[in-house]
Amino acid sequence: MNLKEAFRFQNRIQGLMNEAQNILSRDQNVTETKNTYLRSKVMEGAEDAVLVDVPNTDYADRITAVVDFLVYLLGQKEALAAAIHRAKAAQEIDLDSETSLNSSRQNVASILKHMADIRSSELVLANGGYGYKFNNDGDQVTYKCDVKKVVTINFDRNIVRRHLAALNRKADEVSAAIDRCIVNSEVAYEAPFDVNDSFSVIFDSFCEGREK
Repeated sequence: MNLKEAFRFQNRIQGLMNEAQNILSRDQNVTETKNTYLRSKVMEGAEDAVLVDVPNTDYADRITAVVDFLVYLLGQKEALAAAIHRAKAAQEIDLDSETSLNSSRQNVASILKHMADIRSSELVLANGGYGYKFNNDGDQVTYKCDVKKVVTINFDRNIVRRHLAALNRKADEVSAAIDRCIVNSEVAYEAPFDVNDSFSVIFDSFCEGREK
């Protein structure tokens, strides 16, 4: 498999682990509750009745197998992680570093694009301002006036555009290199099950393998 497939399989393993952990984390799934109704103590000749609470999982009778399955999945996750690490180390670029750097490039580029798109504007706000004056009686009073609002940029748009173009080119080049590495890589790991199979199918197959 290549790195793209390995990442998908890695996510599938984690999803299966989450399902197994969810089963094992519920006390009612990993314990048996037996209720004995002591009817003989209150009614002569009556027989005691025993009722067992039914767990809310289909795997209650195979909890130990679920434990083994979870540990097995953890081992597969470790093996795949090591294989991915080796595959990454063999690539022409440092995938983790370049992926992080490209994210930073794209974040900076988005800021610069916003700046480059700003346009100067002029707006008159009717009665948007006020001042003070003295009336005929000598009293200080307020008055309203229009406000002319002019917005202009305070940076060199050409420089911002040059940086933006350079960042976009670099980000595109690195993205293409990352895609090539992910698709053309070889991860030395053999999938033990189909990534599209359900938890129950994979678990049942695991249990069958243990019995052989």
